[in-house]
Amino acid sequence: MLKFLLVALSFTITVTVQAQQEMQKDSVPPNGWDTEGNVQLLFNQSAFNAEWTGGGTSSIAGNLTVDYNINYRQDDFTWRNKILGNYGLTKVRTDEFPRKSSDRLDINSLAGLEIEESGFYYSFFLNFRTQFDKGYRFSEGADGETIRTETTHFLSPAYLQAGPGIMYKKNENFVINLAPATSRFIFVDDRFTTGPDYQDGEYFGVDRGKSMRFEFGSSLNILANFELLENVIMSNSVNFYQNYLDKPGNIDIDYLMDLQMDINDYLSANLLFQAIYDDNAVAAFQVREVFGVGINYGF
Repeated sequence: MLKFLLVALSFTITVTVQAQQEMQKDSVPPNGWDTEGNVQLLFNQSAFNAEWTGGGTSSIAGNLTVDYNINYRQDDFTWRNKILGNYGLTKVRTDEFPRKSSDRLDINSLAGLEIEESGFYYSFFLNFRTQFDKGYRFSEGADGETIRTETTHFLSPAYLQAGPGIMYKKNENFVINLAPATSRFIFVDDRFTTGPDYQDGEYFGVDRGKSMRFEFGSSLNILANFELLENVIMSNSVNFYQNYLDKPGNIDIDYLMDLQMDINDYLSANLLFQAIYDDNAVAAFQVREVFGVGINYGF
């Protein structure tokens, strides 16, 4: 499965490199600050009355995304900053509690100093990632009632990565950054690691009674955006991380694809796909997909 995903990612990136030549935003931006943001609300709803014979359960779902970019350029120096917040809930009529469909806060910063107009830069990157709300594991009690057990919350877990490296920047829509000396911190609430049956590393790799795990390794980040069709923009980002200190053969992968289909200035359809492999969390791929029609507001 891991090899399959790596091949799929390689294919996606290859297609992206070829197609993004057609983007209309390839021109070099002027010196100074440049900011751009977008707020999007996706809404899904279905309802069935008692006489509906085809089966189905009424549900309602919403997903809010805030995407804000703060970039700076001064001759051969460039500094890219991106804040991405995404939160979604789904409520099915037969469920007692709403369930999260999406929850992510991601802050990225990448600075680079160009090496003799070659397209290559000395770089330094920082990435911080966590979630906004509590996460639960749901089970059924002896009386049939739904029991929810808290498993995560804001800053538990939280990931912080930073390190120097080399960046290749073809244009604003295609950037590769390799950081072979990356420090990575995983922060958790120590109440999740102090139970009587807790085993070292069971909760996001953190040892018993601890609230932080330190890793040192290499990081490869790729950003590739291109215009798939008119008014259809595909944004791809993928991060590979290898921990030198523990199980260096295991590569963590975080791939995010955001397909934006603009209907007009305020309405759009959006497809979000994410695949994560991190054996500190779970030794399997985590996959999520969100699709809906949304209301946009740019600023």
